[in-house]
Amino acid sequence: MGILDWISQSAKKLKDVESQISTEAGDVYEVYQRNVVLEREIAQRTEELRLANQTLLTLEQVWDMMNSSRPLSSVLETIVSSLYGEFGYIYSFIAQKQYDEAGTCYALQTYLENDFSIKLADIVGSTIYDFKLFPRKDGVIENAILNKEVGYYISIKDLLEDNIPNIDEQKAQEFSDNYNVKTIIILPITVQNQFQGFLSVFSPRKELKDDELSFLNLFTRQIELAITIANLFETVKKQAVTDHLTNLFNRRFFEDALHREATRSLRTKQPFCLIGLDLDHLKRINDTYGHSMGDKAIATIASVITKTSRSVDIPARYGGEEFFVILPGIDAKGGLIAAERLRTTIEQSIVDGLEEGITASLGVASFIEQTTNIDELFEMCDKAMYCSKQKGRNQVTLADTDNMTSWQDVAIDAFVDILTQHRIPFNRSLATDLIEKLQIKQQDSSGASTQEMLFSIVDSISKSYFPLHPDGSTKNKVSLATIIAKRMGLSKTEVDKLKIAMLLYDIGNTMMPKEIMKKAAPLNTLEKEAIQKHPVVGAREILQPIDSVSNIIPIIEHHHENWDGSGYPNNKKGNEIPVTSQIILIVDSYFAMISYRPYRKAYTIDEAIEEIKTNSNKKYSPELVEAFIYSIDEFKKL
Repeated sequence: MGILDWISQSAKKLKDVESQISTEAGDVYEVYQRNVVLEREIAQRTEELRLANQTLLTLEQVWDMMNSSRPLSSVLETIVSSLYGEFGYIYSFIAQKQYDEAGTCYALQTYLENDFSIKLADIVGSTIYDFKLFPRKDGVIENAILNKEVGYYISIKDLLEDNIPNIDEQKAQEFSDNYNVKTIIILPITVQNQFQGFLSVFSPRKELKDDELSFLNLFTRQIELAITIANLFETVKKQAVTDHLTNLFNRRFFEDALHREATRSLRTKQPFCLIGLDLDHLKRINDTYGHSMGDKAIATIASVITKTSRSVDIPARYGGEEFFVILPGIDAKGGLIAAERLRTTIEQSIVDGLEEGITASLGVASFIEQTTNIDELFEMCDKAMYCSKQKGRNQVTLADTDNMTSWQDVAIDAFVDILTQHRIPFNRSLATDLIEKLQIKQQDSSGASTQEMLFSIVDSISKSYFPLHPDGSTKNKVSLATIIAKRMGLSKTEVDKLKIAMLLYDIGNTMMPKEIMKKAAPLNTLEKEAIQKHPVVGAREILQPIDSVSNIIPIIEHHHENWDGSGYPNNKKGNEIPVTSQIILIVDSYFAMISYRPYRKAYTIDEAIEEIKTNSNKKYSPELVEAFIYSIDEFKKL
């Protein structure tokens, strides 16, 4: 082969190689391009999978919180925080529909407190807590709500100008320029087909993909479900702590709240006030117009209390026509102002169908300023309220700390004397222990319940001669007797005397032979005569030497006299019998009936009530029976 042929052949081979290399390079580039696309797709799918997984984890966390009865605020905060921290959004909040003097608005119910919210609050001239949106008609928010669809803003400036009246446009623009927000998403929230508000999300992305919108809709549904569950929980909770007639808190909740507020007050060294309120002339209203009109008057009082109370105040219906309001952070001076405002508003109120107006008598007492004992605070407020009644009703009275010998103090002195002087046959060691507890309680300023101690002591003494005496019976008897007494219009002084008498009326039984008290068979004549002496024994032999309870002795001595004169020990009848003695009789009879006895089974409540009705105008006065029936319904709610 010549040189020219070799050159020609080599050139051809080189050309073939170049052609092959070119072809393979194209294939390699094509593969490279495919790999780039595939890598992008893998990255995209990986991110979508991460977001989906994060969404599921967050939704699972939210669901767990809802199942654990966590507060609604905690659930909503979790959702908002997740959107901000884990899903890459710049900001988010949940707005709730409200009504303002300026019209319909949206307040931030749940939001993030960070640099964004601080600067936003500065722009609108309020704290983020008070931040409100007033949507423009035909604006993005209103259209989203009306059409039940997702709405969009393309900048923070548009959002502010559309919803904040008289916004400073320059500040709005500067604020908008400082954050890389490309889209603001508005997702309406509806619960049981009722519009509640919306979820707002500030996104750094200009376009919203379908899967992202699906995620946000999932979160919105979770918000709706959380609100639904919270509403149901609040409904059940409210039914447990509120009075059905007035929708105010009930007595049980009030007593717990009073203890909580006292603890907080002592910790923070801040006073709080207690206002007591009693509707004037309710008995006259009931007798003249019927009980339904009395209920309307009570409901009107409750409505006034609700309207004049702050959101932090705790208004409660204590029983019958008696109300209390706890005013956290308010001193005596502020309490008097609040009480006078309440009194004036009640006086100006109109009850449909009631020709005369309604008024109320109010008392005010201040915790820390006047006392640091809860029982004493309540007693002071109660006395001040009754003082307003005695001075002519329809007025406010501040508690008098110089005149504060409470019925509990009188009762404590009586029991200390009885146990110290060994006036009754009682275990010496146990008596010493009770005396020590009573004396400590007299000096106690922690707010612990003196009443509970007294009830416990009476229960202990009663069990010493009657083992079947149930724990808590004394407390129940005093509560029911107090309700009846107030129902019958007794004065504060008479009610206090009744409370003391309820603790002491059976003290004479401690002197009776034990075999009589425990006997299952019917008593013979001599045994009955012995039992019928216990009121006199209790009044004259045990209590008469104690000066502080001398005015209680007639109540105890006559608590077994019957309305028709068939009772004992003096066969008194009708109005000869002190009303307080009559109340003790009917309360004692009722609790005896519903308790088991060795010689008979316990009555049901309905059977006991029917038995009391049967003895109207015989054993009990008709007026007392009527008051008892009304009071027993109220007592059941305690």
